[in-house]
Amino acid sequence: MRSLEDSLERLGIDAVDILFVHDIDVFTHGSEAARDAYVETLMSSGYKALIKLRDEKAVKAIGAGVNEWQVCETLLKRGDFDLFLLAGRYTLLEQEALESFLPLCVERGAGVVLGGPYNSGILAVGPVKGAMYNYDPAPKAVLDRVAAIEAVCKAHKVKLPQAALRFPLMHPSVVTVIPGAASPKEVALNLKTMSVKIPKELWKDLKSKGLMRADAPA
Repeated sequence: MRSLEDSLERLGIDAVDILFVHDIDVFTHGSEAARDAYVETLMSSGYKALIKLRDEKAVKAIGAGVNEWQVCETLLKRGDFDLFLLAGRYTLLEQEALESFLPLCVERGAGVVLGGPYNSGILAVGPVKGAMYNYDPAPKAVLDRVAAIEAVCKAHKVKLPQAALRFPLMHPSVVTVIPGAASPKEVALNLKTMSVKIPKELWKDLKSKGLMRADAPA
């Protein structure tokens, strides 16, 4: 409550659209036990505040911003969350969230704001030396997989980042994608990247080569 109050004062407005609880995940806290402790704290206290704020129309929507889909699924099963800011876990490189989390989003009508569509960089720059994956240098297995994906993209005259930015948006629960932009030039580049038409055959070829899940919406 204090955090929102302080934010509204700094922003000079009376309400915000979305309030996210951030980083209650293993990536941030180091273990499942630590993550689970934060989830319990949220559900026994902060969650009640989030619901109150939404009921009073101080915020329009509530959710969580995390690095793992598993905790999003836990929260969605336990509470009435509107959407999740999920970083890098439903991309051209990774689609494990299709196992259970994304189907649950469809069932519950929850949205996903997909952050990190380039998996920290490698899907933007390709499998080059020093390419980053999950905030660290990409391991060989990831470099090899991205190289194979990029080869299919090139065969269809599509650049890797063009396919990577478009891919998540084909899922009905993904309401927006945040590629990040540090300058007006990068905003313009994002718009140009998003405007490219991707042939359906590209997705079919990725699936046939085992480089994309067969159940990924395309």
